[in-house]
Amino acid sequence: MPFVAVNPTTGETIATYPAHTRDQVNAALATAHSAFAEWRQTSFDERAVLMTRAAELLEGEVPVVAQLLTSEMGKTFAAAKGEVAKCAMTMRYYAEHAAELLATEPVATSATRSGIRYEPLGAVLAIMPWNFPLWQAVRFAAPSLMAGNVGLLKHAPNVPGTAAFLENLFRRAGFPEGVFTNLYAEIDVVADIIADDRVAAVTLTGSERAGRSVAELAGRHLKKSVMELGGSDAFIVAASADLDHTIPLAVTARVQNNGQSCIASKRFLVVASRAEEFLDRFSRAMSDVVVGDPMEPATVVGPLVSATQRDLLDAQVRDAVAKGAVVHTGGAPVEGPGFFYPPTVLSQVAPASRAGCEELFGPVAVVQVVADLDEALRVANATPWGLGGSIWATDPEEIERAIEGIEAGMVFANAVVASTPELPFGGVKNSGYGRELSQVGIREFVNTKAFFVA
Repeated sequence: MPFVAVNPTTGETIATYPAHTRDQVNAALATAHSAFAEWRQTSFDERAVLMTRAAELLEGEVPVVAQLLTSEMGKTFAAAKGEVAKCAMTMRYYAEHAAELLATEPVATSATRSGIRYEPLGAVLAIMPWNFPLWQAVRFAAPSLMAGNVGLLKHAPNVPGTAAFLENLFRRAGFPEGVFTNLYAEIDVVADIIADDRVAAVTLTGSERAGRSVAELAGRHLKKSVMELGGSDAFIVAASADLDHTIPLAVTARVQNNGQSCIASKRFLVVASRAEEFLDRFSRAMSDVVVGDPMEPATVVGPLVSATQRDLLDAQVRDAVAKGAVVHTGGAPVEGPGFFYPPTVLSQVAPASRAGCEELFGPVAVVQVVADLDEALRVANATPWGLGGSIWATDPEEIERAIEGIEAGMVFANAVVASTPELPFGGVKNSGYGRELSQVGIREFVNTKAFFVA
């Protein structure tokens, strides 16, 4: 089955790429395995020269690459340009810091000399999603390649052009053949790749369902794995919140990337004393968001990635309304070409409804009134997910209680949850395990080797 890119703004097919055959995949694995034997021997300085060159190439092509991202998955052109720039910044970060992040650590023991070394594992398979098609691939690739591993990318089938671009980018930067390889591999072939002895580890960003399947395969073959899965992040508005600061960022937190982000805030838990004002102002702000052609500068929300995704979101909203939810703005797909769904605010959502217990992957916000911060924390944690969360307050005590009390891999205070190369990214519970980015992330796919010289 070919990999097909469809423009979600128009519904038209952009390009079609043939899937790789099993023989082609096998040849790619052989090349990657051979490349690793040499790549692991290169110095951090040698790797950094190539990674910096990749960043320079990317920085010189921001508008072109951004247009590719927008055409394949519908994010606004402004957001796409930001994503490309962030990728280049992250490449530079690891080019500059990988040596210190993976430096040999002396440890005092009874030995003459002892400590810990960090050595590459081999070929790492990355199974990546469509919603941040360049960023999520780069945040795997930059640290992995700088650690001395080689990368195998199995990207989402609807962003094949982005996958091809990234492979070509690394080649143009001078990385040897096989150090980073794009595989147009179908699902049944992926299982064989994970099982192959030439593959050392696997990382996946995607749905909980996909994570369970891939983690099971990785475990069966004793392969190290990292899973970054879904989330239903809580946005807690405390009694001391500054709503002038909070409201605009609440909108951003929900509609960023057209609402299709694992770390987008999805549940807005507002203490009763601030609920009426928040709901009124938030609903009005969401209704003012400009929806339209993602290439237009004024557009804030473009289309959802596919008709399937739009229809799923619509079904979740309709189910919530049928079970008593109140729609304050939005609530139905936009008519016409493309896969558009407007920013939507729901309240009084029944916990048993689909919107009450499923992840909403689109610009739909659920607002829930809670008595106080204690109840907000209980509700925030009453979910199978634990990716991120945020607290909006001016009282330092409320902020510290939330940072300690929210069961998630990341907690932000008075800021939208985001990823940055300096801090680890990942979740707990059904949001997965392991971390990307930072020192923690680059050490996920290395052999932490102890040595002891008597």
